[in-house]
Amino acid sequence: MSAPDVTVVIPTRDRWPLLSRTALRSALGQQHVEHEVVVVDDGSLDGTAERLDQLADPRLRVVRHDRSLGVSRARNAGIAAARGAWVAFLDDDDLWAPDKLRIQLDAARESGSEFVYAGAVWVDDELRFLYGHEPPDPLTLAQAVLRWNVVWGGCSNVLARTELVRGLGGFDEDLSQLGDWDLWIRLALCARAARVDDVLVGLVVHGRSMLLVDRRDVFAEFERLRAKHRTAAERLGGGPDHVLFARWVAAGHARAGRRGAAARAYLRGTWHPGNVARAAGAVVGPSAMRAGSRLLAHMPWRQADRPSAVEPAWLEAYR
Repeated sequence: MSAPDVTVVIPTRDRWPLLSRTALRSALGQQHVEHEVVVVDDGSLDGTAERLDQLADPRLRVVRHDRSLGVSRARNAGIAAARGAWVAFLDDDDLWAPDKLRIQLDAARESGSEFVYAGAVWVDDELRFLYGHEPPDPLTLAQAVLRWNVVWGGCSNVLARTELVRGLGGFDEDLSQLGDWDLWIRLALCARAARVDDVLVGLVVHGRSMLLVDRRDVFAEFERLRAKHRTAAERLGGGPDHVLFARWVAAGHARAGRRGAAARAYLRGTWHPGNVARAAGAVVGPSAMRAGSRLLAHMPWRQADRPSAVEPAWLEAYR
């Protein structure tokens, strides 16, 4: 069998219902591209291994860890196993447009770029559209991604040359929730990027997302990220935004019903007036929080954070 154009890397652990419903279906359903799918089973105990063994698709390969080594090590194991000239990452709970890989490959090759990303939308667990973001400008990507992870879609968006990713050392195995942000920074600092304006990625918001179930202090990862890229941030005039990061962490705690943790996370984002208001809202309840959000939405520093809502037609095929 000849080498495929693209290797899709999907890490998973104990989430067969999500994997089978979304990511695996998306990856194996890609059209007009020669590709393989490498699922890295990171120590699953829910029967994922047995179910994967029952799938008779020659494009599917499985790498198994006897015990969980963490999501970054799982992704790196998939990169090591990749036979494609390009590698694409897909989280086990996310969705792709059926021509995602084909469109991104064409965009990368036409522009001479070494990695490419696209527009993304968020959907609920019934796959109903919530909101979306346009992809950032490649010309200013390095500065933008140093401030915030503007490659929307987490680890389900980027297609990159496999040897480039390997040369960068893959994912930082000391980072879990911020491993994708770190890799995008390193890619943006050393390689040419291309963007696809079309929405090709769907992120599913549900109760088992890592931000909700992982109780480790993600602020420690943030500090590692900030220290790691301090030199580049100083050279380009900015670094990871502590205020925005605190809001992201707090939003996860709030969705999980951890009001106190949400309030503390907001306040760890420094005494920014918006975060103080959000902290108070997190304590007193969702109705006050919604009122505060409506007020704060009109402040100038919020305007740049507003998403653009675009629902792709391909979502309907998954419902």
